[in-house]
Amino acid sequence: MSKPKNPSRRDFLKKSSAAAAGATLVSGLSVARSAHAQSSDEMKVALIGCGGRGTGAAVNCLGSCPNTKLVGVADAFEDKAKGTADNLKKKFGDRVDLPQDRIFAGFDAYRKAIDCGVDMLLIATPPGFRPIHYKAAIEAGKHIFMEKPCCVDAPGFRSLMETNKLADEKNLKVGVGLQRHHQAPYVETIKRLQDGAIGDIQFLRVYWNGGGVWNRRRQPDQNEMEYQMRNWYYFVWLCGDHIAEQHIHNMDIGNWLKNDHPVEANGMGGRQVRKFGPDGDYGHIYDHHAVEFTYADGTKMFSQCRHIRNCWNSVSEHAHGTKGYSNCAGRIDDAKGEKVWRFRGKSSNPYDQEHVDLMDAILNDKKYNEGYFGAESSMTAVLGRMATYSGKVVKWDDAVKGGPNEMPEKFAFDAKPPVLPDDKGSYEASVAMPGIYKPY
Repeated sequence: MSKPKNPSRRDFLKKSSAAAAGATLVSGLSVARSAHAQSSDEMKVALIGCGGRGTGAAVNCLGSCPNTKLVGVADAFEDKAKGTADNLKKKFGDRVDLPQDRIFAGFDAYRKAIDCGVDMLLIATPPGFRPIHYKAAIEAGKHIFMEKPCCVDAPGFRSLMETNKLADEKNLKVGVGLQRHHQAPYVETIKRLQDGAIGDIQFLRVYWNGGGVWNRRRQPDQNEMEYQMRNWYYFVWLCGDHIAEQHIHNMDIGNWLKNDHPVEANGMGGRQVRKFGPDGDYGHIYDHHAVEFTYADGTKMFSQCRHIRNCWNSVSEHAHGTKGYSNCAGRIDDAKGEKVWRFRGKSSNPYDQEHVDLMDAILNDKKYNEGYFGAESSMTAVLGRMATYSGKVVKWDDAVKGGPNEMPEKFAFDAKPPVLPDDKGSYEASVAMPGIYKPY
Protein backbone atom coordinates (compact mmCIF):
# COMPACT_ATOMS: atom_id res chain seq x y z
CA MET A 1 0.00 0.00 0.00
CA SER A 2 1.48 3.34 -0.97
CA LYS A 3 1.71 6.18 1.50
CA PRO A 4 -1.70 7.89 1.92
CA LYS A 5 -1.68 11.21 0.12
CA ASN A 6 -1.72 14.22 2.39
CA PRO A 7 -0.57 17.28 0.46
CA SER A 8 -1.13 19.61 3.41
CA ARG A 9 1.21 17.76 5.80
CA ARG A 10 4.37 19.76 5.06
CA ASP A 11 2.49 23.08 5.09
CA PHE A 12 0.75 22.20 8.33
CA LEU A 13 4.02 21.36 10.07
CA LYS A 14 5.56 24.66 9.02
CA LYS A 15 2.53 26.72 10.03
CA SER A 16 2.04 24.98 13.36
CA SER A 17 5.76 25.27 14.15
CA ALA A 18 5.75 29.00 13.49
CA ALA A 19 2.58 29.50 15.51
CA ALA A 20 3.91 27.54 18.47
CA ALA A 21 7.20 29.43 18.44
CA GLY A 22 5.45 32.79 18.45
CA ALA A 23 2.99 31.83 21.15
CA THR A 24 5.57 30.36 23.49
CA LEU A 25 7.94 33.27 23.12
CA VAL A 26 5.27 35.68 24.28
CA SER A 27 3.46 33.76 27.00
CA GLY A 28 2.12 30.29 27.60
CA LEU A 29 -1.39 31.72 28.03
CA SER A 30 -1.34 34.68 25.66
CA VAL A 31 -2.98 32.89 22.75
CA ALA A 32 -5.74 31.44 24.87
CA ARG A 33 -6.52 34.81 26.43
CA SER A 34 -6.59 36.69 23.13
CA ALA A 35 -8.66 33.96 21.51
CA HIS A 36 -11.11 33.94 24.41
CA ALA A 37 -11.44 37.70 24.18
CA GLN A 38 -12.71 37.31 20.62
CA SER A 39 -15.37 34.81 21.62
CA SER A 40 -17.32 34.46 24.84
CA ASP A 41 -18.38 30.94 23.92
CA GLU A 42 -17.75 28.40 26.63
CA MET A 43 -16.10 25.22 25.37
CA LYS A 44 -17.62 22.13 26.96
CA VAL A 45 -15.12 19.29 27.24
CA ALA A 46 -15.31 15.61 28.17
CA LEU A 47 -12.45 13.31 29.13
CA ILE A 48 -12.30 9.73 27.87
CA GLY A 49 -9.70 7.74 29.81
CA CYS A 50 -9.16 8.65 33.46
CA GLY A 51 -5.65 7.36 34.10
CA GLY A 52 -2.69 9.51 35.01
CA ARG A 53 -2.15 10.98 31.55
CA GLY A 54 -5.86 11.54 31.01
CA THR A 55 -6.17 13.40 34.29
CA GLY A 56 -3.02 15.32 33.37
CA ALA A 57 -4.46 16.29 29.98
CA ALA A 58 -7.61 17.59 31.67
CA VAL A 59 -5.48 19.66 34.08
CA ASN A 60 -3.47 21.05 31.17
CA CYS A 61 -6.60 21.92 29.19
CA LEU A 62 -8.51 23.53 32.04
CA GLY A 63 -5.46 25.25 33.45
CA SER A 64 -4.28 26.84 30.21
CA CYS A 65 -7.60 27.52 28.44
CA PRO A 66 -9.88 29.59 30.71
CA ASN A 67 -12.91 29.26 28.43
CA THR A 68 -13.16 25.48 28.99
CA LYS A 69 -15.48 23.57 31.29
CA LEU A 70 -15.30 19.84 31.98
CA VAL A 71 -18.79 18.32 31.85
CA GLY A 72 -18.16 14.60 31.36
CA VAL A 73 -15.66 11.86 32.21
CA ALA A 74 -15.54 8.27 30.99
CA ASP A 75 -13.44 5.22 31.77
CA ALA A 76 -13.82 1.47 31.52
CA PHE A 77 -13.58 1.36 35.33
CA GLU A 78 -16.04 3.22 37.56
CA ASP A 79 -13.54 3.75 40.37
CA LYS A 80 -11.14 5.53 38.02
CA ALA A 81 -13.85 7.73 36.52
CA LYS A 82 -15.13 8.75 39.97
CA GLY A 83 -11.64 9.28 41.34
CA THR A 84 -10.67 11.60 38.50
CA ALA A 85 -13.96 13.48 38.79
CA ASP A 86 -13.40 14.08 42.50
CA ASN A 87 -9.80 15.20 42.03
CA LEU A 88 -10.63 17.63 39.24
CA LYS A 89 -13.58 19.09 41.17
CA LYS A 90 -11.25 19.85 44.07
CA LYS A 91 -8.72 21.53 41.79
CA PHE A 92 -10.98 23.54 39.50
CA GLY A 93 -14.20 24.07 41.45
CA ASP A 94 -17.24 25.08 39.40
CA ARG A 95 -15.32 24.73 36.13
CA VAL A 96 -15.83 21.00 36.61
CA ASP A 97 -19.54 20.21 36.34
CA LEU A 98 -19.80 16.45 36.83
CA PRO A 99 -23.04 15.19 38.32
CA GLN A 100 -23.29 11.45 38.75
CA ASP A 101 -25.13 11.00 35.44
CA ARG A 102 -22.15 12.41 33.52
CA ILE A 103 -19.59 10.08 35.09
CA PHE A 104 -19.59 7.14 32.71
CA ALA A 105 -18.07 3.66 33.08
CA GLY A 106 -17.76 0.56 30.91
CA PHE A 107 -16.50 -0.29 27.44
CA ASP A 108 -19.28 1.87 25.92
CA ALA A 109 -18.59 4.84 28.22
CA TYR A 110 -16.82 6.72 25.42
CA ARG A 111 -20.04 6.90 23.40
CA LYS A 112 -21.90 8.38 26.36
CA ALA A 113 -19.17 10.99 26.80
CA ILE A 114 -19.35 11.88 23.11
CA ASP A 115 -23.12 12.30 23.38
CA CYS A 116 -23.23 14.38 26.58
CA GLY A 117 -23.39 17.77 24.86
CA VAL A 118 -19.70 18.58 24.50
CA ASP A 119 -17.73 20.57 21.92
CA MET A 120 -14.39 18.84 22.41
CA LEU A 121 -13.05 15.52 23.69
CA LEU A 122 -9.81 14.64 25.42
CA ILE A 123 -8.99 11.03 24.52
CA ALA A 124 -6.42 9.32 26.75
CA THR A 125 -7.45 5.68 27.02
CA PRO A 126 -4.90 2.89 26.47
CA PRO A 127 -3.64 3.41 22.91
CA GLY A 128 -5.27 0.35 21.38
CA PHE A 129 -8.65 2.04 21.69
CA ARG A 130 -7.54 5.32 20.10
CA PRO A 131 -8.64 4.67 16.48
CA ILE A 132 -12.06 3.49 17.65
CA HIS A 133 -12.71 6.45 19.92
CA TYR A 134 -11.25 8.99 17.49
CA LYS A 135 -13.45 7.75 14.64
CA ALA A 136 -16.62 7.86 16.75
CA ALA A 137 -15.84 11.36 18.01
CA ILE A 138 -15.09 12.81 14.57
CA GLU A 139 -18.21 11.20 13.13
CA ALA A 140 -20.14 12.96 15.90
CA GLY A 141 -18.61 16.32 14.95
CA LYS A 142 -16.33 16.93 17.96
CA HIS A 143 -12.96 18.67 18.15
CA ILE A 144 -10.26 16.36 19.51
CA PHE A 145 -7.18 16.23 21.65
CA MET A 146 -5.84 12.67 21.71
CA GLU A 147 -2.80 11.32 23.46
CA LYS A 148 -0.05 9.41 21.72
CA PRO A 149 0.47 6.78 20.44
CA CYS A 150 -2.59 6.92 18.21
CA CYS A 151 -2.62 3.24 17.20
CA VAL A 152 -0.92 -0.06 17.98
CA ASP A 153 -1.27 -1.86 14.64
CA ALA A 154 -1.64 -1.40 10.90
CA PRO A 155 -5.47 -1.61 10.80
CA GLY A 156 -5.54 1.11 13.45
CA PHE A 157 -3.23 3.27 11.33
CA ARG A 158 -5.42 2.87 8.27
CA SER A 159 -8.45 3.83 10.34
CA LEU A 160 -6.68 6.92 11.69
CA MET A 161 -5.79 8.17 8.23
CA GLU A 162 -9.38 7.81 7.03
CA THR A 163 -10.65 9.60 10.12
CA ASN A 164 -8.11 12.40 9.59
CA LYS A 165 -9.62 13.00 6.16
CA LEU A 166 -13.10 13.08 7.66
CA ALA A 167 -11.96 15.61 10.27
CA ASP A 168 -10.70 17.85 7.47
CA GLU A 169 -13.98 17.51 5.59
CA LYS A 170 -15.91 18.49 8.72
CA ASN A 171 -13.47 21.34 9.55
CA LEU A 172 -12.77 19.82 12.94
CA LYS A 173 -9.55 20.60 14.81
CA VAL A 174 -7.32 17.76 16.03
CA GLY A 175 -4.45 17.95 18.50
CA VAL A 176 -2.10 15.06 19.38
CA GLY A 177 -0.02 14.70 22.54
CA LEU A 178 3.37 14.86 20.84
CA GLN A 179 4.11 17.99 22.81
CA ARG A 180 7.59 18.67 21.43
CA HIS A 181 5.82 20.24 18.43
CA HIS A 182 4.76 22.96 20.88
CA GLN A 183 8.04 23.27 22.77
CA ALA A 184 9.87 26.40 21.63
CA PRO A 185 13.46 25.02 21.74
CA TYR A 186 12.45 22.09 19.53
CA VAL A 187 10.36 24.26 17.21
CA GLU A 188 13.19 26.71 16.58
CA THR A 189 15.89 24.05 16.29
CA ILE A 190 13.98 21.87 13.83
CA LYS A 191 13.26 24.93 11.68
CA ARG A 192 16.97 25.82 11.56
CA LEU A 193 17.93 22.25 10.73
CA GLN A 194 15.37 22.10 7.93
CA ASP A 195 16.82 25.38 6.62
CA GLY A 196 20.26 23.75 6.39
CA ALA A 197 22.01 24.79 9.62
CA ILE A 198 24.11 21.58 9.66
CA GLY A 199 24.01 20.88 5.93
CA ASP A 200 22.48 17.70 4.59
CA ILE A 201 21.31 15.31 7.30
CA GLN A 202 23.47 12.18 7.20
CA PHE A 203 21.87 10.21 10.03
CA LEU A 204 19.78 10.55 13.19
CA ARG A 205 20.03 8.92 16.62
CA VAL A 206 17.03 8.70 18.95
CA TYR A 207 16.75 7.19 22.44
CA TRP A 208 14.29 6.40 25.21
CA ASN A 209 16.41 4.33 27.58
CA GLY A 210 15.35 4.17 31.23
CA GLY A 211 14.45 1.93 34.11
CA GLY A 212 10.85 1.18 33.17
CA VAL A 213 7.39 2.04 34.49
CA TRP A 214 4.75 0.83 36.91
CA ASN A 215 3.51 -2.75 37.14
CA ARG A 216 0.13 -3.74 38.60
CA ARG A 217 -0.27 -7.16 40.16
CA ARG A 218 -3.16 -9.44 39.50
CA GLN A 219 -5.87 -9.24 42.16
CA PRO A 220 -7.85 -12.31 43.33
CA ASP A 221 -11.22 -10.98 42.11
CA GLN A 222 -10.07 -9.99 38.60
CA ASN A 223 -10.92 -11.91 35.47
CA GLU A 224 -8.47 -11.93 32.57
CA MET A 225 -9.87 -8.95 30.67
CA GLU A 226 -9.96 -6.75 33.75
CA TYR A 227 -6.43 -7.73 34.73
CA GLN A 228 -5.02 -6.86 31.31
CA MET A 229 -6.94 -3.59 31.21
CA ARG A 230 -5.58 -2.63 34.65
CA ASN A 231 -2.04 -3.67 33.70
CA TRP A 232 -2.39 -2.39 30.14
CA TYR A 233 1.20 -1.29 29.57
CA TYR A 234 2.41 -4.89 29.19
CA PHE A 235 0.09 -6.08 26.42
CA VAL A 236 0.59 -5.23 22.76
CA TRP A 237 -3.11 -4.88 21.95
CA LEU A 238 -3.44 -2.17 24.59
CA CYS A 239 -0.03 -0.48 24.63
CA GLY A 240 1.81 -1.35 21.44
CA ASP A 241 4.95 -2.19 23.47
CA HIS A 242 7.12 0.54 24.99
CA ILE A 243 8.67 1.33 21.62
CA ALA A 244 5.25 2.80 20.80
CA GLU A 245 4.07 4.09 24.16
CA GLN A 246 7.18 6.14 25.04
CA HIS A 247 9.77 5.98 22.28
CA ILE A 248 7.29 7.45 19.79
CA HIS A 249 8.31 10.91 21.04
CA ASN A 250 11.86 10.46 19.83
CA MET A 251 11.05 8.81 16.50
CA ASP A 252 8.52 11.57 15.89
CA ILE A 253 11.38 14.09 16.02
CA GLY A 254 13.12 12.21 13.21
CA ASN A 255 9.94 12.21 11.13
CA TRP A 256 9.37 15.90 11.87
CA LEU A 257 12.88 16.82 10.78
CA LYS A 258 12.65 14.71 7.63
CA ASN A 259 9.04 15.78 6.85
CA ASP A 260 8.38 12.12 6.13
CA HIS A 261 8.18 8.63 7.62
CA PRO A 262 10.66 5.74 7.15
CA VAL A 263 10.15 3.35 4.26
CA GLU A 264 11.67 0.32 6.00
CA ALA A 265 13.08 -0.93 9.29
CA ASN A 266 15.21 -3.74 10.61
CA GLY A 267 16.19 -4.38 14.19
CA MET A 268 16.51 -6.66 17.15
CA GLY A 269 15.13 -6.82 20.67
CA GLY A 270 13.95 -9.09 23.42
CA ARG A 271 13.35 -9.64 27.15
CA GLN A 272 16.23 -9.79 29.59
CA VAL A 273 14.59 -8.75 32.87
CA ARG A 274 10.83 -8.89 32.30
CA LYS A 275 10.27 -12.27 33.83
CA PHE A 276 7.19 -13.71 35.49
CA GLY A 277 7.66 -14.09 39.23
CA PRO A 278 6.84 -12.85 42.74
CA ASP A 279 7.42 -9.19 41.76
CA GLY A 280 4.52 -9.29 39.33
CA ASP A 281 3.93 -10.02 35.69
CA TYR A 282 5.15 -8.15 32.61
CA GLY A 283 2.80 -9.49 29.97
CA HIS A 284 4.47 -10.32 26.68
CA ILE A 285 6.22 -7.09 25.60
CA TYR A 286 9.97 -6.67 25.19
CA ASP A 287 12.26 -4.70 27.51
CA HIS A 288 14.64 -3.53 24.76
CA HIS A 289 14.49 -2.65 21.07
CA ALA A 290 17.17 -1.41 18.66
CA VAL A 291 16.01 -0.41 15.18
CA GLU A 292 17.62 0.97 12.03
CA PHE A 293 15.02 2.97 10.12
CA THR A 294 15.60 4.08 6.52
CA TYR A 295 13.89 7.07 4.89
CA ALA A 296 13.13 7.34 1.17
CA ASP A 297 16.27 9.38 0.49
CA GLY A 298 18.48 6.83 2.25
CA THR A 299 18.89 8.73 5.53
CA LYS A 300 19.14 6.41 8.53
CA MET A 301 17.58 6.87 11.95
CA PHE A 302 19.18 4.67 14.62
CA SER A 303 16.74 4.00 17.43
CA GLN A 304 17.12 2.53 20.93
CA CYS A 305 14.61 2.07 23.72
CA ARG A 306 15.23 0.06 26.87
CA HIS A 307 13.48 -0.62 30.18
CA ILE A 308 16.28 -2.08 32.30
CA ARG A 309 17.59 -0.56 35.52
CA ASN A 310 21.23 0.33 36.25
CA CYS A 311 22.06 0.91 32.58
CA TRP A 312 22.91 3.98 30.50
CA ASN A 313 19.82 6.20 30.39
CA SER A 314 18.96 8.76 27.75
CA VAL A 315 15.78 10.35 26.41
CA SER A 316 17.10 12.40 23.50
CA GLU A 317 17.36 12.99 19.77
CA HIS A 318 20.44 13.82 17.69
CA ALA A 319 20.97 14.95 14.09
CA HIS A 320 24.30 14.63 12.28
CA GLY A 321 24.84 16.61 9.09
CA THR A 322 27.57 17.37 6.58
CA LYS A 323 28.34 20.66 8.38
CA GLY A 324 27.69 19.88 12.02
CA TYR A 325 25.59 18.34 14.77
CA SER A 326 22.44 19.20 16.74
CA ASN A 327 20.66 17.74 19.75
CA CYS A 328 17.36 18.85 18.08
CA ALA A 329 16.30 20.51 21.35
CA GLY A 330 18.06 23.87 21.31
CA ARG A 331 21.70 23.35 20.39
CA ILE A 332 23.66 23.37 17.12
CA ASP A 333 27.42 22.72 16.77
CA ASP A 334 29.65 23.06 13.75
CA ALA A 335 31.70 20.26 12.24
CA LYS A 336 34.49 20.90 14.75
CA GLY A 337 32.14 20.43 17.68
CA GLU A 338 32.08 24.10 18.60
CA LYS A 339 28.78 25.65 19.64
CA VAL A 340 27.37 27.95 16.98
CA TRP A 341 23.83 28.42 18.31
CA ARG A 342 21.85 27.71 21.44
CA PHE A 343 18.19 28.51 22.10
CA ARG A 344 17.91 31.50 24.44
CA GLY A 345 14.24 32.39 24.16
CA LYS A 346 11.33 31.88 26.49
CA SER A 347 9.44 28.61 26.54
CA SER A 348 6.14 27.68 28.13
CA ASN A 349 5.12 24.26 29.42
CA PRO A 350 4.55 22.27 26.19
CA TYR A 351 1.85 20.15 27.84
CA ASP A 352 -0.10 23.39 28.35
CA GLN A 353 0.93 24.97 25.07
CA GLU A 354 -0.46 22.15 22.94
CA HIS A 355 -3.90 22.89 24.40
CA VAL A 356 -3.45 26.64 23.97
CA ASP A 357 -2.63 26.17 20.29
CA LEU A 358 -5.53 23.79 19.72
CA MET A 359 -7.99 26.14 21.42
CA ASP A 360 -6.69 29.07 19.39
CA ALA A 361 -7.34 27.07 16.20
CA ILE A 362 -10.87 26.17 17.31
CA LEU A 363 -11.91 29.67 18.35
CA ASN A 364 -10.30 31.40 15.38
CA ASP A 365 -11.16 28.69 12.82
CA LYS A 366 -7.60 27.93 11.74
CA LYS A 367 -6.74 24.81 9.77
CA TYR A 368 -5.37 22.40 12.37
CA ASN A 369 -5.03 18.64 12.17
CA GLU A 370 -2.13 16.98 13.97
CA GLY A 371 -3.72 13.61 13.34
CA TYR A 372 -1.58 13.02 10.28
CA PHE A 373 1.82 13.17 11.91
CA GLY A 374 0.35 11.51 15.00
CA ALA A 375 -0.72 8.55 12.86
CA GLU A 376 2.54 8.35 10.89
CA SER A 377 4.75 8.50 13.99
CA SER A 378 2.58 5.86 15.66
CA MET A 379 2.93 3.61 12.62
CA THR A 380 6.68 4.24 12.65
CA ALA A 381 6.75 2.70 16.12
CA VAL A 382 4.61 -0.23 14.94
CA LEU A 383 6.99 -0.71 11.99
CA GLY A 384 9.93 -0.84 14.40
CA ARG A 385 8.17 -3.36 16.64
CA MET A 386 7.35 -5.58 13.68
CA ALA A 387 11.04 -5.52 12.73
CA THR A 388 12.33 -6.39 16.22
CA TYR A 389 9.69 -9.06 16.81
CA SER A 390 10.38 -10.75 13.48
CA GLY A 391 14.11 -10.12 12.97
CA LYS A 392 13.34 -9.28 9.34
CA VAL A 393 13.54 -6.18 7.16
CA VAL A 394 10.00 -4.79 7.18
CA LYS A 395 8.82 -2.41 4.46
CA TRP A 396 6.42 0.42 5.33
CA ASP A 397 4.00 -0.29 2.48
CA ASP A 398 3.89 -4.01 3.25
CA ALA A 399 3.42 -3.35 6.96
CA VAL A 400 0.60 -0.87 6.41
CA LYS A 401 -1.15 -3.20 3.99
CA GLY A 402 -0.64 -6.54 5.73
CA GLY A 403 0.23 -5.93 9.38
CA PRO A 404 -1.86 -8.02 11.79
CA ASN A 405 -4.86 -6.82 13.76
CA GLU A 406 -3.86 -6.91 17.44
CA MET A 407 -7.30 -6.12 18.87
CA PRO A 408 -9.79 -8.58 20.42
CA GLU A 409 -12.90 -9.67 18.57
CA LYS A 410 -15.18 -8.44 21.35
CA PHE A 411 -14.91 -5.66 23.94
CA ALA A 412 -16.47 -6.84 27.19
CA PHE A 413 -15.20 -7.84 30.61
CA ASP A 414 -16.34 -11.41 30.02
CA ALA A 415 -14.58 -11.57 26.63
CA LYS A 416 -11.19 -13.15 25.97
CA PRO A 417 -8.21 -10.87 25.22
CA PRO A 418 -5.96 -11.72 22.23
CA VAL A 419 -3.28 -13.30 24.46
CA LEU A 420 -3.91 -15.58 27.43
CA PRO A 421 -1.67 -16.82 30.28
CA ASP A 422 -0.62 -20.38 30.95
CA ASP A 423 -1.83 -22.26 34.02
CA LYS A 424 0.78 -20.46 36.14
CA GLY A 425 -0.32 -17.02 35.01
CA SER A 426 2.68 -16.40 32.74
CA TYR A 427 2.56 -14.98 29.20
CA GLU A 428 6.03 -16.18 28.17
CA ALA A 429 4.56 -18.44 25.50
CA SER A 430 3.13 -15.34 23.77
CA VAL A 431 6.41 -13.41 23.62
CA ALA A 432 7.36 -12.81 19.98
CA MET A 433 10.38 -14.85 18.88
CA PRO A 434 12.55 -13.46 16.06
CA GLY A 435 12.82 -15.88 13.18
CA ILE A 436 9.43 -17.36 14.05
CA TYR A 437 7.14 -14.31 14.39
CA LYS A 438 5.61 -13.30 11.06
CA PRO A 439 5.28 -9.51 10.60
CA TYR A 440 2.52 -9.99 7.98
